[in-house]
Amino acid sequence: MRKFNIKTIILSLFVASLFGCSDDYFDVNTPSNTASLDELGMKDLMAPVIHSTMEGQRSAELSFGNYTQYFVSTGGGAAGETSVSGLWSQVYLYILPNLKVIKEKSVENNAPHIGAISDILIAINLGIATDSWDDIPYSKATEGPDSNFPAFDTQEEIYTEIFDLLDGAITALQGADNSGFTLGASDLIYGGNTDFWLRAAYTIKARYQLHLVGKAGITANDVLTTISNGFTSNDDNFEMFYSDTNINPWYSEEILSRLTGNLSKDIASQIVSSMNGDYYPFTGTLEIDPRLPLFAEIDDTETEYKGYVSGGAGVSPDGTDANTGFATDGYYTSIDSPLLLISYAEAMFIKAEAAFLVGGGTTTSVGADATAYAAYIEGVAASFEMFDVDGADYLADGAIAVGEAGLALHHIMKEKYINNFLNPETFVDFRRYDFSEDVFTGLTIRSEEDSEDSDYFGEWFRRANYPTTELNRNEDNVLANQETPVTPVWWDE
Repeated sequence: MRKFNIKTIILSLFVASLFGCSDDYFDVNTPSNTASLDELGMKDLMAPVIHSTMEGQRSAELSFGNYTQYFVSTGGGAAGETSVSGLWSQVYLYILPNLKVIKEKSVENNAPHIGAISDILIAINLGIATDSWDDIPYSKATEGPDSNFPAFDTQEEIYTEIFDLLDGAITALQGADNSGFTLGASDLIYGGNTDFWLRAAYTIKARYQLHLVGKAGITANDVLTTISNGFTSNDDNFEMFYSDTNINPWYSEEILSRLTGNLSKDIASQIVSSMNGDYYPFTGTLEIDPRLPLFAEIDDTETEYKGYVSGGAGVSPDGTDANTGFATDGYYTSIDSPLLLISYAEAMFIKAEAAFLVGGGTTTSVGADATAYAAYIEGVAASFEMFDVDGADYLADGAIAVGEAGLALHHIMKEKYINNFLNPETFVDFRRYDFSEDVFTGLTIRSEEDSEDSDYFGEWFRRANYPTTELNRNEDNVLANQETPVTPVWWDE
């Protein structure tokens, strides 16, 4: 397991954040009493960029995790519209401006591998931004003071840029770099190991290709070709660990808040019922998915996990009191837990889904070829290995070991849903399959949303609103692109 000391970023994060505070997109300012851009190296900026990238992903999940029913507000409350303003601030104030500087310095110093890593990080941040808001500012925003009110790029244009960035990074990482520059510990993900970054670029590209299957000329076969060069084990997982002195934000917000008597979130019934045998009854000795205690906990006096119905005022699906909160020492809710962007297990579920589709599978068909089934089983096994839980009984249970002839899309997506707990990619999956109960067993619209008083009665949220800060500074372009929160983004149309 790779762990890099996150405290090395603290000074750099302070410096880099000062550089990202201009009103002009991508215009990096150097205040008095700070180092100049010439004095800063690529390593000085890379650690805070990576930190902000991972924190931005979490900012998105704070809203979208309620939409995907991983959690609810205290007592079962469902989320309404969101602007995901924390993500916007991370991307446009702290990440893209500093990546622009790193990229320029990589060219000046003939350091193509660091330039390639910068391009991968740009692609990741453009991806989460466009998947959240659809059209976003990018190409015109890079013009600095000459474009204080930039027009927005369409999502189709952004996706073209994402693939161009990733393809360029792949080519660069496959080539030589004789610059002598390395990132070392300032690379909080892979410690500067470019072989890991190369596999990450392929895996992230496959993720984005999967979003567009059937659109823009992309096929499931394209996904299979790309993922064949992607992650090969859990050693490749794209994750950033915290420490005892720099604590994980989920731990801070959920566990410490609860311990100090403040409001925290509860675990939703959709994830619990997918893991406690409600939706997929176990055929062997198991009573729950062994990973569930790493996500949720119940009082010592309780014996049965009962998740909160989203919007259901404290009840579980059977109408009795719900009882699940975030696990105190959970995989993502311990002091030094990681934030995870994408894992080897997800790569295998991407492969399984793509192979299932290549074989003619649909949302309701049953039966798959050996490639799809092997990737599905490998994904489950990889997930248990990542969470450091014995999965032997689970993998042998008839609810999971359905065989090639019994494999359906909902089996693959259920396991991906579980593995990707607290990952905003699940909101993409829900939208790709139109929140289908055929694909996501047991999924029903949130109670608070499905009420006569709602502005969007009986409709699922499908995007974020643009933040008020952007509306105030770039009103004409925001209004030209703003849609209702239930309007599909381009790839979802």
